[in-house]
Amino acid sequence: MKRLLTTATAFALLSGAAQAEGTLSVYHWFEYIPQELVDKFTAETGIAVTIDTYDSNESMLAALKAGKLGQYDVSVPADFMVQIMRDEGMLDTFTPEEMTNLGNIAPQWMDVPFDPGRSSSIPYQWGSTSFSVNRDVYTGDISSLGIIFDPPAELQGKINVLDSQNEVLILGSLYLGIPQCSTDREQLKALNDMLLNAKQHWASFGSDTSKDVLVSGDAAAGMIYNGFSAKARAEGANVEYSYPKEGHVVWMDNVVLLKDAPNRENAIKFMNFLLEPENAAAVTNYAAYTSGVAGVEPFLDEAIKTSPENNPPADAAPGVFAQVCDAETQKLYDAIWTNLKK
Repeated sequence: MKRLLTTATAFALLSGAAQAEGTLSVYHWFEYIPQELVDKFTAETGIAVTIDTYDSNESMLAALKAGKLGQYDVSVPADFMVQIMRDEGMLDTFTPEEMTNLGNIAPQWMDVPFDPGRSSSIPYQWGSTSFSVNRDVYTGDISSLGIIFDPPAELQGKINVLDSQNEVLILGSLYLGIPQCSTDREQLKALNDMLLNAKQHWASFGSDTSKDVLVSGDAAAGMIYNGFSAKARAEGANVEYSYPKEGHVVWMDNVVLLKDAPNRENAIKFMNFLLEPENAAAVTNYAAYTSGVAGVEPFLDEAIKTSPENNPPADAAPGVFAQVCDAETQKLYDAIWTNLKK
């Protein structure tokens, strides 16, 4: 876990300016919020911000369950994880009167199934998970998830896979054409066997390094978030992001108000701050995904607006959101993942 004390926060603490307004403890994904935006929040409010990071929804949930709940004010889970956290009583609620910028949420992200009417979360960014290929290494067809699960000779031993159970198993299921949350033992055996066979061709598991290994050349292909792929391309890697014919994962990350937040009022201020279109656009320009806030377009960089990673082809197969399996079915998928990571 990485702990970040922002530059503005450190200055405010030294000067004593932030002490009157208190602190904010954020549990966040790696490389997912611009330092300048956090500094802006501290400058505007005097609130000292500390950020710890994680590399998967599952590791975030595990840490909160292991005793971190009550230490953080907000975290940034994906859509399916919001539902899990809500069902397990890990989220606080807010009122529309408290969340004064609630009306800035884009309509399609307001009444969502994982948080109907938005009483515990606000949208942060949304995007997709698929894979990218270094076109200097492989120039062939990349329209199938077979690039990851049955790779051509040029890519074997040069593939990075996300260290994320949910996304790996969903993409594997899409490749085999089986449903999420399947209880069919033959389908689950096929998924397990396919993944174990594919693993021999993989070089590494890594989520927070998925961009860096493509930029460095340590990997020639890899599962990746579309924004990370755009960043890799911007950093000089000749990579192409695929929207495969079998489908891809679509996700919406959300800022949630955690139960027993030690600085609840400051958390509300931070969430309202992130719902300002200019601030939401700053996240998009940095992270290279898509905002869930309306009115960001005038503040977006042209490279973000025209990014191929954010503009799939018209004939691209649809993406799928993660489903939440029942407890017994989830144990079966957990076993597949544990077996894969041995």
